[in-house]
Amino acid sequence: MTPEQEERPRALLAGSPRRWVRLLPWGLAFVLFAALLPTTITVLTADYGLNPGMASGLAVAQAAPLLLAVVNPLRAWYVVFVADVAGALALLTVDFDDRLLWPFPPMEIVGYVGLCLALGLRESRRTLLLVWLATAGAGVGLAFVVPDGTSGNSVLLTVLSGVTLVLAGALRERNEVQRRLAEQETISEAERERRTLLEERARIARELHDVVAHHMSVITVQADTAAYRLEGVPPNVQEEFTSIAATSRESLGEMRRLLGVLRNGEAHGEAYGELAPQPGLSRIGQLVEAMARAGVPVEYTPYDADVSKASKIPEISETVGLTAYRIVQEALANVVRHAPGAPTRVSVSVSENGELLTVLVVNEPPPEPPTGPLEVGGTGHGLVGMRERVRLVGGTLDTGPLPAGGFRVAAQLPLTPF
Repeated sequence: MTPEQEERPRALLAGSPRRWVRLLPWGLAFVLFAALLPTTITVLTADYGLNPGMASGLAVAQAAPLLLAVVNPLRAWYVVFVADVAGALALLTVDFDDRLLWPFPPMEIVGYVGLCLALGLRESRRTLLLVWLATAGAGVGLAFVVPDGTSGNSVLLTVLSGVTLVLAGALRERNEVQRRLAEQETISEAERERRTLLEERARIARELHDVVAHHMSVITVQADTAAYRLEGVPPNVQEEFTSIAATSRESLGEMRRLLGVLRNGEAHGEAYGELAPQPGLSRIGQLVEAMARAGVPVEYTPYDADVSKASKIPEISETVGLTAYRIVQEALANVVRHAPGAPTRVSVSVSENGELLTVLVVNEPPPEPPTGPLEVGGTGHGLVGMRERVRLVGGTLDTGPLPAGGFRVAAQLPLTPF
């Protein structure tokens, strides 16, 4: 919505969820306009003897603003108030029957009361008071020039307008109070849900800290101290222990970041992220090397392997880089769990037009004789997590088994904002 649209006055009852309520002010305004315009012309011409041209002009000035009152009743009141006073003064120039009402004929009173109803539903107390004082002041002023023998009705208009303004204003304030109470209840409900979410996060954080983080710490300590506790450890075994310790420490770092988000909310997580950047494309090579040291025969082709295209590759955002890293991490973890020892290829490439980053992880069937998967079955949360990450950056994900055996994970991530 543009600023001009936000500043444009809304019609009366435009916020109602019911369509007939939103159309009601327009219907009433049109009925009043259609009824009062010809009636005013006829009465002022035939009964009061006013010039037809002047009567038509006054009728239009007194009835047409009722349509404007649906959107801006205060501006409509300015026009109608001046037109009513001018009409009263115009009637002083003609001779009319003493039985006729002056200064405000009945049709003018009906239109003015309808206008006061619109004012009360829109304007503040101060504005309503000023409108009533102006009405009363006009009635008092015109009382000094009332024709002899004519029944003045300015008091009637003052009373009717005052009652209408008070009732409509009270109705508007009542609806406003109810709206604010409903908003407050909505806010309170949202706060309760947020508090429940934070409590659940804290509970999950405690469970993760007490179970997962504790065991990961034990693994790290055992791997780091294996060379000192065990005698005659071969160099290749020592290198394996070092790799296990490094992987454990990295997992602990990510676990601490997750615990920070769960315990202290998103703001703390963002601040922590500034101090500890998330992994990106540059870390995929290290991830592949760690998997290779763990015994997974994996080949990696980075996105900047082609030197001729490296200078044309656009800047890749941290969000896309993190998504690509997590996809490769989860895909390789699935290979280790479900197809241990299977030859695997990892490639990251940028499309010719520089708009898409393609992440591809393909593993062949495990070698013969099969050793069996490390895990039987699975929750499927890994693939679900991949799809959620890809969806958040506006990309696509294609996963599934290959005809000759093995599994394929292919993701296309847009490098331009979507």
